[in-house]
Amino acid sequence: MTIQVGEKLPSATLYEFFHEETGGCALGPNKFDSASEAAGKKVAILALPGAYTPTCSAKHLPGFINKVNEFKAKGIDEIWCISVNDAFVMGAWGKELGAGGKVRMMADGVAEFTKAIGMELDLSARGLGIRSNRYSMLVEDGVVKSINLDPPGTFEHSSAEVLLQQLA
Repeated sequence: MTIQVGEKLPSATLYEFFHEETGGCALGPNKFDSASEAAGKKVAILALPGAYTPTCSAKHLPGFINKVNEFKAKGIDEIWCISVNDAFVMGAWGKELGAGGKVRMMADGVAEFTKAIGMELDLSARGLGIRSNRYSMLVEDGVVKSINLDPPGTFEHSSAEVLLQQLA
């Protein structure tokens, strides 16, 4: 069952790689609980099928990186990019695209979070295995306020611009 507006994020493990040790966090991968990490924060989440894939690299993630100041001005504490990739891949991809200090690159290596919210996408026929659907989500204090799901193979509803419009 896909998570719905008004529901709380589940407790699931996400991993993040840091390029510099900071605040007690090692380089990584560092383990975080999704529910605990979202508590008390206003978080914009973008999720996508895979790091380094064409639409994800050219449009989806760059849109959030480029509009980070607009998100902050509308009260967003953090932006998370979640993908079913490992923390090393997510860290390298984020570094290449300039996400540092703007978007947290959260790895969902075994799709624990993705499956817990019902957003898994089986791309085994294309050699990619279980991945995440493409979506964006607004979460306040762990509660889902909006979800923008794109049909597989499209990029229409989950952009930074769409999520920004939903932030009044």
